[in-house]
Amino acid sequence: MIPPPNHRSLPGPRAGLLGLGFDNEDGHKRITTADQFAIIGGSADTHDRMTETLMKTFEELKKRSKHLEQVGPKELAEIIHKVTPR
Repeated sequence: MIPPPNHRSLPGPRAGLLGLGFDNEDGHKRITTADQFAIIGGSADTHDRMTETLMKTFEELKKRSKHLEQVGPKELAEIIHKVTPR
């Protein structure tokens, strides 16, 4: 099958992360997206914390010269634990 003309064919597996926040009580709809992650919902503090965590996660992957597709769940969990703001 030939993909439609506007379809981007990328070689190899693709991966992405999704952050969901459920503590929103102010009525704002918060959505942040990037190439390999999306964060939806949450209070302003929660949303900011998730955004910072995922940005730092990808910075750490870059330091390790790895892409998201190249790390397993255990290594990803270790990275997220390491970079999560306390």
